Amino acid sequence: MPQIESSIVIDAPRETVIAIARDNEKFPDYMADVKSLSVVERSHDGLRMVTDWVGIVPKFGAKIHWVEEDIWDLGAGTCTFKQLSGDYDQFEGVWTFTAVGETTRFDSTLNYTLEIPLVGGIIKAIIQKTMQNNLDATLVAIKARSESQAS
Repeated sequence: MPQIESSIVIDAPRETVIAIARDNEKFPDYMADVKSLSVVERSHDGLRMVTDWVGIVPKFGAKIHWVEEDIWDLGAGTCTFKQLSGDYDQFEGVWTFTAVGETTRFDSTLNYTLEIPLVGGIIKAIIQKTMQNNLDATLVAIKARSESQAS
């Protein structure tokens, strides 16, 4: 199972970054690779959310769909997520938000499996690069939104 990681330092307080990351219903407004996202279920305390995602994979001219469960631990500054159903064979990971002075370090780890019959090694490498680019773009988008709200 491939694993990809990304990390970025955001010039905004941890609480601001977490608030923006938790407001994932707005991701389609500022993330080009997210076509739609809707909340299916939310716990009373807001720490567990189930969302329905449609992503765009421009390189392949394709859409990918999944339903994801997010579990937030605000004290630890983490969001653990996993696919409940959808196009991935496996999709799970964790976001970690660490205060570093007046900035926030945002680390993301994603484990995924996406099996496409009759796909060779070159296509699998392209899929991994696309997944990495999407993960990096997510962090950059949250950074931009957090920094604009913090200033």
